Amino acid sequence: MATLQYVSGTKRLFQVYKLLGEKTMQQVDDAALFWQHNEESNSIATIVKHMRGNMLSRWTDFLTTDGEKPWRERDSEFVNDLKDRETLLVKWNEGWQCLFNALDSITDDDLDKIIYIRNEGQTVLDAINRQIAHYSYHVGQIVYIAKLVKSNEWQSLSIPRNRSKAYNQEKFAQDKQEKHFTDDLLEKK
Repeated sequence: MATLQYVSGTKRLFQVYKLLGEKTMQQVDDAALFWQHNEESNSIATIVKHMRGNMLSRWTDFLTTDGEKPWRERDSEFVNDLKDRETLLVKWNEGWQCLFNALDSITDDDLDKIIYIRNEGQTVLDAINRQIAHYSYHVGQIVYIAKLVKSNEWQSLSIPRNRSKAYNQEKFAQDKQEKHFTDDLLEKK
């Protein structure tokens, strides 16, 4: 039971980060998806390309093969060669679908199994936590780039500035309830 609760909870976290990325990309025009601050920085499209490459490598046959696949070309993930929103979103969804398929395959016996990433053994549980951190880091970068591009036109994806007090008043005016903190975000999709 605990395994299924953990996997369900982590799947919800991944869904939230996927949703935050999508809501961010919806706020910017096509040119902004490919904008780079300088040659050393990544565009939103490049980050998406990298995340997809990482997801396909880490989650394809993740219980039986090393998470760094021989076919992965990580360095090419940082070449800003995507040309349109449609292609970018296809790559975005391919990566996430691979992740969700893998999570759906986990059984009660799997969380303590040792899997490898670059020949370094870790439990499935640790590998999942590692990827939550990795993907949230990159979604944060996507949001930050979009905020730079949108400037004052940015629409907050969380509690807007100077609205914390009103937000807390609304929450504390409700009866206590047991629910996952992602419920409100995912219901507003």
